Amino acid sequence: MLAAYGIAAAQPGPGVTRYVRYRAKNGVSWGILEGEAVRKISGDLYSKPKPTGSPIKLSDVKLLAPAAPPKIFAVGLNYRSHIGNRPAPTVPEIFYKPITSLQDPAAPIVIPKSAQNVHYEGELVLVIGKRTSRASKDQARDAIFGVTCGNDVSERDWQSGANKDLQWWRAKGSDTFGPCGPVLVTGIDYNKLLLQTRLNGEVVQKQSTSDLLFDPATIVSHISQYVTLEPGDLVYTGTPGATKKMNPGDLVEIDIEAIGVLKNPVQAA
Repeated sequence: MLAAYGIAAAQPGPGVTRYVRYRAKNGVSWGILEGEAVRKISGDLYSKPKPTGSPIKLSDVKLLAPAAPPKIFAVGLNYRSHIGNRPAPTVPEIFYKPITSLQDPAAPIVIPKSAQNVHYEGELVLVIGKRTSRASKDQARDAIFGVTCGNDVSERDWQSGANKDLQWWRAKGSDTFGPCGPVLVTGIDYNKLLLQTRLNGEVVQKQSTSDLLFDPATIVSHISQYVTLEPGDLVYTGTPGATKKMNPGDLVEIDIEAIGVLKNPVQAA
C-alpha cells in the first residue's frame, strides 16, 4: 500500500516524522505514518501532537492532501533553470491559488473543457506551522512546520497566450490544479533535495532544491511582511527547468527525495 501512494517503505531517520491526513470510517483525521499503518493523533498538529489509539492499516484509509490550508501561495520564476533568458526577479514573485484547487494524492487532475495547453509543475511545498507576521528570515525558517510534494498545474494559454487573462485565476487556480501530498514530512533539510517529475514514467524535470533563487525562509519572510501566515498555509516554491503539456490518460508523478512521490492521473472534464 505504501508503494501505491509513492511512500518509501524504509522507516525515516532519527528526528524525522511523516504525517498524513486521511479519511476513515469515522471521518477525517491526522495521523503519524508507522510502516503500513497510521496512528491517529490528538491535539493540534502544529503544536505537540500526541499519538492516540491503535494503528489503522493504511489499506483501510484514503490519504488526503496533507493540509487543510486557510490560504495557498505560490512562487513564480524561482528556479534558475526555469528562468531561461528572462530577467531574474529581485524579490519572490508571489501569487495565490484558491483552496478549491487543492487535490488529493492519487486523485485526478481534471482538464477543463476549454483548456488546450495544461502543463505540470513539480514543486516543493512548505507547510506553515505558526502564525507569522513581519518575520525575519530566522523567524520565517522557524515558522515552517514541514514540507510535502506539490504540482502547480498551469494552463499556459490562459496564463500567457494571445487571449491571456489579466490574472492567473483559472490558469493556476482551476479545480484540481493544486495536487499535494502524499505525506507531510518534518525534521529534514529541505534546502538540498532532488526533485524529479515523471510523465508516464519519463523523467521530464530533474533538479535540486538548492537551485531555488529564493530559499524557503526568504520566501516565507517576504510573504509575511504583507500577509499574515496561519498554521496550515501552503507555499508552492516554484518549478525547475521546462514543462510540457499533459493529456487525458497521462500519469504525472512528483518525486522529491526524503518526502515521497505525488501521483495523479490526468482526465478530461
